[in-house]
Amino acid sequence: MSDPQRCPVIHFDHHSTEHAKDHVAIYRKLREEAPVAWTEAHAGYWVLSSYQAVFEASRDDDLFSSGRHDEYGGHGLSVTIPKAPTAFHIPIELDPPEFRPYRKAVNQVTSPAAVDRLDGTIKHYVTGFIDTIIEKGEADLAVVAGVPAAVTIDWLGLDPAQYRQYVDAMHTLVSAAPDSPEYRHAAETAVPWVSRTVREHIAHRREHPADDGTTHFINAEVDGRRMTDDEIYSILELVISGGVGTTASLVTQSLVWLYRNPDQRQRLIDDPAMVDVAVEEFLRVFSPTQALARTVMRDADFHGCPVRKGDRALLSWASANRDAAQFDNPDDVDITRWPNRHVAFGLGIHRCAGSHLGKAMAREMIRQVLARMGDYVVDLNNVVTYPDQGTNAGYHTIPVTFTPGERLLGDTPLFPDHYTRSGA
Repeated sequence: MSDPQRCPVIHFDHHSTEHAKDHVAIYRKLREEAPVAWTEAHAGYWVLSSYQAVFEASRDDDLFSSGRHDEYGGHGLSVTIPKAPTAFHIPIELDPPEFRPYRKAVNQVTSPAAVDRLDGTIKHYVTGFIDTIIEKGEADLAVVAGVPAAVTIDWLGLDPAQYRQYVDAMHTLVSAAPDSPEYRHAAETAVPWVSRTVREHIAHRREHPADDGTTHFINAEVDGRRMTDDEIYSILELVISGGVGTTASLVTQSLVWLYRNPDQRQRLIDDPAMVDVAVEEFLRVFSPTQALARTVMRDADFHGCPVRKGDRALLSWASANRDAAQFDNPDDVDITRWPNRHVAFGLGIHRCAGSHLGKAMAREMIRQVLARMGDYVVDLNNVVTYPDQGTNAGYHTIPVTFTPGERLLGDTPLFPDHYTRSGA
């Protein structure tokens, strides 16, 4: 544990109720008073809140490791504090040089060209999820948050009709309060279900390959060999955990903000092409992944603070994205801001591989909501935010009323009926 005498010691816990109520103000205070500081919460860790500190740490993999170092206490996903009870995740929990061949395999199916091939799938699910509520005139607008989960599950060749079960498992671990009944259910029941289902799917795809993400990873080579089932599962669980939560976090926050700012909503309704740039600004101010962690690998001086080998450090993308040293009027949402060098997807070699897919889904979701139910009125007294906003911020429930519209898919089923495999 670090010596509290070495640097500012702060009262900070990104999983606290206090943080969930106003993390923007808390991070602003940190940037102004202690951009690198130590907190005793969760066995102690450094909090990096300035753009410069986050930028430097995220690009120094030798000092700030993404690897899983259980010798320094605890088990589970190394890039969260506290560590989540999940499988080892490739490639996010690997450092160079081991990282590179796995990331190459991931990049092949997450490149802009690969995402373009998913355009029809994205449009299908966005249209279909809105179809489920469009005729009613009142609904929970957070239903559209199911789109990223369904797209991700479908892309992997799993059954998208089961998308809620994947959300209950992977997203709940970062959005529910630690030790809550929902969190315990996710850790003890839902995550093991994901493990069984996905591992059965991998075995099935080895015997019955298809045109999907899982088959890609089965056929991909790493250092001249095929990956094991454990390695493939590690990648798939990471893809699922990212796919079911981050874009939903971004879009739910954006839709509530647009309701609160009707003039800006009307601008996007009148000119849907503006959504592309607006999404970049929403990524900056509503950073879907608020912060991720690293492990310090040697004693060093970092921004005047002597960090020690084995220390944990929280890199706050959300705070860096509101640093006045990097962005003019950082707390203002400017949907025309460009260029926009936000760090919502991280920095360095671990920059989110799914960024192109996430943005494609967010753009389509926002455009269709504005085009088909653009007069939605949010019942702000009854919106429900994520209880824990230390990793993801967003809304579980967004009650709205709107002018009813027509279904667009007609009799086309939302979920394809061709998912017949062992265990499904």
